[in-house]
Amino acid sequence: MTINRQSLHEILRIRALKQKLSISESSIYNKLNPKSRYFDKTFPRPIRLSPGCVGWVLSEVEAYIEARIAASRNDD
Repeated sequence: MTINRQSLHEILRIRALKQKLSISESSIYNKLNPKSRYFDKTFPRPIRLSPGCVGWVLSEVEAYIEARIAASRNDD
């Protein structure tokens, strides 16, 4: 059975997400917290992997990065 690699969703754990975005764990959770002044409604939401474990879908994180790049280029 052949599996199409692109059909698989890669999951990032918090450590990999911090490294990919070059931001701290507290910054990530501030972006997710609607009560935080740093809340970002466009930031990718985590998915629950188990009762004590969450992860982020890589394709959603990459789309967020692309959107941030595009937004920064349009601020001229």
